[in-house]
Amino acid sequence: MRYPQRIVCLTTEPTEVLYLLGEQDRIVGISGFTTRPAIARKEKPKIAAFTSAKIDKILELKPDLVIGFSNLQADIAASLIRAGVEVHIFNQRSIAQMLNMIATVGSLVGASDKAFKLIAELEHKIQQAKDTASQLSAKPVVYFEEWNEPMICSIKWAAELIEIAGGKDCFPELSQFHSAKDRTVQSARVIERQPDIIIGSWCGKKFQPEQVIAREGWQTIPAVKNGLVFEIKSADILQPGPSLITHGLQQVQAIIQQWALAHSN
Repeated sequence: MRYPQRIVCLTTEPTEVLYLLGEQDRIVGISGFTTRPAIARKEKPKIAAFTSAKIDKILELKPDLVIGFSNLQADIAASLIRAGVEVHIFNQRSIAQMLNMIATVGSLVGASDKAFKLIAELEHKIQQAKDTASQLSAKPVVYFEEWNEPMICSIKWAAELIEIAGGKDCFPELSQFHSAKDRTVQSARVIERQPDIIIGSWCGKKFQPEQVIAREGWQTIPAVKNGLVFEIKSADILQPGPSLITHGLQQVQAIIQQWALAHSN
């Protein structure tokens, strides 16, 4: 069986996975937003943003497979399919789906054994975090903000990371929704929920904690009163690849442990 030899990655997640599997030589083009590994940005030509791509440049690379992520890339995928290119678009919105994505990428390139080994390593890190969280005397309420205008709360995988690390997501009834517009919240609702911790990760721009703290009425929120307002860079928690566990979970866990330490005094 001949596996794809010339792969274009429209987002950072498949690039990250292929490098971790040692299959990076197959990659001939990447997203301009690729962050992991850093060397990919030096080694591979950039042919896409997120909702736009240089279709002519992609076709010039003669890919035998293009891999992307999310319904937001449907138009790019359709253009490539019409041009005769094989396209696989993932739509992972949970940690389980992210792990399944790794398994599928491994299968697509004939590296299933390496993919399952990577999945086992990530699952081990998840279990270690759960074991640590089980020692907490209480669960802090965590408000995760993905965007500020309008205010958008946590996508499903971010809510899951909070739960794994021992916290309670502030808006569990909203995290199930894929679309950001379905996860918008009003300032008053956050005040009502009185989160113990606030984590900001504004997609594509730097989080400004001073703006959050200055919001009307937010001085009554425990997270603000106790100085527990944090940033996790979007590259570490809003790109649903292995870095969710290797970088995102680690930081969420450290933040919750900091709350636990203050809570115990």
